[in-house]
Amino acid sequence: MASTLETLTEVVHSSKQIKIRGFSVTSAMTEDDFFTSGRWKVGGYDWEVRVLPNKPIGGHNRNGVAVKLYCLSEVPTAKASGVKVNFSCLLIDPTGKLKPFEGDSSTYNFKRSGDCSYLHALMKRNDLQTSGYLKDDAFTVEYTLKLLREVPIKATTHRPADYLLPSSALPHHLGDLLQKGTGADVTFVVSGESFRAHKAILASRSLVFTAEFFGYMKEKRSPVVEVKDMRPAVFGAMLHFIYTDSAPELHRADDGTAMAQHLLVAADRYGIDRLKLICEDKLYDGVCVDTAAMTLVLAEQHGCSHLKTRCVEVIVANLEAVMTTEGYKHLMATCPSVMNDLLKAVHGRKN
Repeated sequence: MASTLETLTEVVHSSKQIKIRGFSVTSAMTEDDFFTSGRWKVGGYDWEVRVLPNKPIGGHNRNGVAVKLYCLSEVPTAKASGVKVNFSCLLIDPTGKLKPFEGDSSTYNFKRSGDCSYLHALMKRNDLQTSGYLKDDAFTVEYTLKLLREVPIKATTHRPADYLLPSSALPHHLGDLLQKGTGADVTFVVSGESFRAHKAILASRSLVFTAEFFGYMKEKRSPVVEVKDMRPAVFGAMLHFIYTDSAPELHRADDGTAMAQHLLVAADRYGIDRLKLICEDKLYDGVCVDTAAMTLVLAEQHGCSHLKTRCVEVIVANLEAVMTTEGYKHLMATCPSVMNDLLKAVHGRKN
């Protein structure tokens, strides 16, 4: 009789790179000063990597770069044995000419939030200064975390839903309802083009529509609502998102970015936060010298803090080039208040 194989564990593997600029200045840091990677989620737990660029490793003038791994999540009491992790680091040559320099490796059992695994010096400071891993007073560290995780034991029998339950077709059905207009109780007129919709569905997705149709606004009694200052294609795309939670127009190669700009304004106007965030994310990836200033106007006017920060970063890094664009002239004319943010960012970059 043939035997069966059952897998009890699996290894969750994740790697990241961080770059430390200003290595020469870090000589003034104390042995406990560090830079942090921020939260890093691996295997269902939050982790934080701290780089200590001036850690003593024994002897006079023998400081080096060391790394610590902290667990930031509470370990469930059911896991009395803790979370078993292997942590290792490499020094990376950004040019690719040198092979990665292998530092220390440590295996540790984390039992509670705040537990720490310490790796001894990746490299002595004096050695790093003369190595090829220090480029333009900066070095790059790649750290890898391998987490041992138990594989849940699978049931020997299957529930009916395992095979018979189809994926949700709700977005498709609602999209079909919007397209056919079945049972529609309100009509929007946008630049002469009509859109039939359902007040209850709109109100369930937008507090603005709730106020219009079920509050004390005049639209409550009107079956026809005129929408001003918006293109029909943009209003149609917003309605499609309300019904289906998708915006395929954002992925078009020819005008996806332009649609994202208009949809962000529409989403902000009607309080559709999820659509607004999706548009902000789409525009974030497209910020460059040519678009940074114009996008900053949009971010400032509609409260998109992450998008604004990205625009400021690009403008400060390419200030002379950005100042020649039409978008920069528009920025100065419509949002002169952002000049303070730009000046602060430029000053911080110089320091």
